[in-house]
Amino acid sequence: MTLNFNFNNTYTSLPEYMTTKLSPTPVKNPEMIILNYDLAENLGLNFKNVDLKELSNIFSGSKLPPNTETFSQAYAGHQFGHFVILGDGRAHMLGEQIKPDGSRVDIQFKGSGKTPYSRSGDGRAALGPMLREYIISEAMHYLKIPTTRSLSVVKTGESILRESKLQGAVLTRVASSHLRVGTFQFVASNQDIKTLSELVNYTVERHFPEIKNNKNLALELFKKVLNLQIDLVTNWMRVGFVHGVMNTDNMAISGETIDYGPCAFMDNYDPQTVFSSIDHYGRYAYINQPVIAHWNLVRFAETLIPLIDSDQSIAIKKVETEVLKFDELYKDSWFKMMKSKVGIIGEDENDLKLINDLLSLMHRNQADYTNTFRNIMNGKLPKESLFNDPDFIFWEETWKNRLKKNNQPDEKSYDLMKSSNPVLIPRNHLVEEVLSEAENNQLDKLNKILNKLKNPYNEVDEEVYLKPAPPSDKIYKTFCGT
Repeated sequence: MTLNFNFNNTYTSLPEYMTTKLSPTPVKNPEMIILNYDLAENLGLNFKNVDLKELSNIFSGSKLPPNTETFSQAYAGHQFGHFVILGDGRAHMLGEQIKPDGSRVDIQFKGSGKTPYSRSGDGRAALGPMLREYIISEAMHYLKIPTTRSLSVVKTGESILRESKLQGAVLTRVASSHLRVGTFQFVASNQDIKTLSELVNYTVERHFPEIKNNKNLALELFKKVLNLQIDLVTNWMRVGFVHGVMNTDNMAISGETIDYGPCAFMDNYDPQTVFSSIDHYGRYAYINQPVIAHWNLVRFAETLIPLIDSDQSIAIKKVETEVLKFDELYKDSWFKMMKSKVGIIGEDENDLKLINDLLSLMHRNQADYTNTFRNIMNGKLPKESLFNDPDFIFWEETWKNRLKKNNQPDEKSYDLMKSSNPVLIPRNHLVEEVLSEAENNQLDKLNKILNKLKNPYNEVDEEVYLKPAPPSDKIYKTFCGT
């Protein structure tokens, strides 16, 4: 059996207290639910001559490939603003895979059993949340948003107890790395400057080798991460994505979206949108995502102070200078993105007002976020509240006059809008239908929606994928699935 695993673990070269070497807990009766053959090929893996039963054993953690040394990572994090020592409470690193192009990625099991970091948890995961992560992370990939990806979901044949009995499952996740802001917080909490320096060097070598000869490595690393997070959150805002649990342990140094717990996409535009059942005060609401990204980056900056300068006051001033750039950089990034969504090229003093006026009209009329931009882009305005609003009719005329100032062919504006505005997103009600049917081993809708989401910027004939959820008096809520 040649699966072409090509592991070369480097993270375990860091000090021992940052990891625990242990094996996943075997499961009763593993059964493959979904396997990402496209991603497997990208990773250089070969599943062609391996039956699904064998793959189910491997990707449930029950039968590891030869010469595999699995481990779990320690880290810390601010969860809803409160600092906690954490770690992989239900995850095991299968290994660092060297891809055919020479790049390195982590392959990690999630839901694979207890670890020393499990606290009171059982180390397991339920089928629904693992399939949600698979669907949403793959959707994000095809939306061209930096993200971890999903290689497989395997049912364990065992029940897990949450509010009720649920089917257990193991997700296999692929990431550029699992280095988090919380990783740095964990080392900093131990006041271990030597290891902190090693961690910075390791992170730079792995993700940012272009800066490794810089004299102030920690400060340059911070600049890189800040810009990546601005780009990431701007992309979330572009597509109406609400992460739902932006704790510092869920901010990846690589700039990828990680940990799809209570995440969801907005239907009707409301900047205060919250989906997570445990976010009672809207800390991680849609509109707060850049604010929290900034807050998390300040926590990251705090960990690096001892390495930025031996004089703490000088170190603080240096990193503050970079931190204070966030607001302006994010505003510029967001403004550029929103201009793209409405096809604006160049600059005009009224551009920001034009964009904000549209968003206000969308909010007032409870307009669907995705479809509004799609309809404006295509020039097909259905008979909906927003498009019949006299203020919108005036807005549309103002917008068309602004486009004339682009001094570019109309196709340029259209191409700009088409690359910025998805037609398809994983609509929450459709995801819930898929998860419900998957509980009963009905996988047709799962496979179909995954296939559709591979081309999110292309028009489709099937209205079922385009419509928001039907009106309901129930507020849509998501759950962490822990």
